[in-house]
Amino acid sequence: MGNYRIILQYEGTKYQGWQRQDSTDNTIQGKIEAILYKWSGEEIEIHGSGRTDAGVHARGQVANFHIDQKICPNEKTAMEYLNQYLPEDVRVLSAEEMPDRFHSRLLAVRKTYSYSVDMAPKKSVFERKYVWGLGEHLDLAAMRMAAEYFVGEHDFKSFCSAKTQVTDTTRTVYSLDLWKEGNQVKLRITGNGFLYNMVRIMVGTVLDIGLGRKSIDSIPQALATQNRHLAGRTAPASGLYLCDVYYRN
Repeated sequence: MGNYRIILQYEGTKYQGWQRQDSTDNTIQGKIEAILYKWSGEEIEIHGSGRTDAGVHARGQVANFHIDQKICPNEKTAMEYLNQYLPEDVRVLSAEEMPDRFHSRLLAVRKTYSYSVDMAPKKSVFERKYVWGLGEHLDLAAMRMAAEYFVGEHDFKSFCSAKTQVTDTTRTVYSLDLWKEGNQVKLRITGNGFLYNMVRIMVGTVLDIGLGRKSIDSIPQALATQNRHLAGRTAPASGLYLCDVYYRN
């Protein structure tokens, strides 16, 4: 059996997230596994580095799957076959044969997400699916001060969805940078892992501070008390991208 690691990009607008679901076949994982079944005649599970939410995009999602090498003898074959049958909003950027023990989720050591916010009164026609059309001016200086509170190891229980099923909600955020490009504000967040909706709630909180709706002190208070109500809103999925996944050499 060959173990192939692929790097994917996808526009998540019309999909119900990465993870396969019993209620729909309209997920990224489901689409790929359907192609693998068509190819091999067997049920093949593909493991993603993370379960992006419905509507979230990816520039560098990492996934791996095992397949009989009589069917798929090399990386080039894997990449070409998948791209031949994947829809136009999903693309395999690269494929690489890995040791059998490689697992895209369990061995990931850090991930980077980005988020785009449009401050213009009306979103760009060409980017409307890929930004949060906020339509309001933001105080970047206040946002940068707020972002510093997230950096480091914290219990992020107050910055995740109530649907989060894990018991350990401690994570490390290595950086949260933000800058302005024209009418847009870009945020880039790197951490060792993220809880369900964690990035979107962090972004929503920083933006609420940039709008003057919350104080900067609300972040350390929310972290200390683990009170979700002290954190900000959940930013829409449309502006979020999984950019990079990192592994130890």
